[in-house]
Amino acid sequence: MINKNEKEFMTQLGKFEQQIHPLQQQLEAVEHGIEEMNSLNLGLNELINGTGKEILAQIGRGIFVKAKLISEELTVDIGGKNFVKKSIPETRKIIMEQIKKLGEIKEELEKALSKIEKELTETMNEMLKKENCECSEECNKICGDDYKCTYKKQKIKESEKIN
Repeated sequence: MINKNEKEFMTQLGKFEQQIHPLQQQLEAVEHGIEEMNSLNLGLNELINGTGKEILAQIGRGIFVKAKLISEELTVDIGGKNFVKKSIPETRKIIMEQIKKLGEIKEELEKALSKIEKELTETMNEMLKKENCECSEECNKICGDDYKCTYKKQKIKESEKIN
């Protein structure tokens, strides 16, 4: 049978899981975005001095077409369905800025996860203290480092005074 402390602990674990899971998913998405940006940055190397070369151009997910590079000028989506013409170095600069922003987001997500993990550890330690605690139900306190019940000690002293 699950006691009150175990039920409380299980509830808290569920709350931690609800906080951790979305953060982990976001972190994975950000890491994937960083990988894609780094890959894109490396792919730009193929275009340098490539005018007239035949390349494979992606036209959809996993679908490529052979194309002839007629210019090193790139058309870049800058957001909001706005496209501008950029050189390879200008495009690299944009990519590096995006990688930097994603890196900052990754760092914030890692900090948030670390904070939750710290809270989880503290909660687990408190649960262990409660499990090892020799306090009676009336005490409603968690014992100190020695796990000895101050409530019981007080009751013993009181009974010794009476005798």
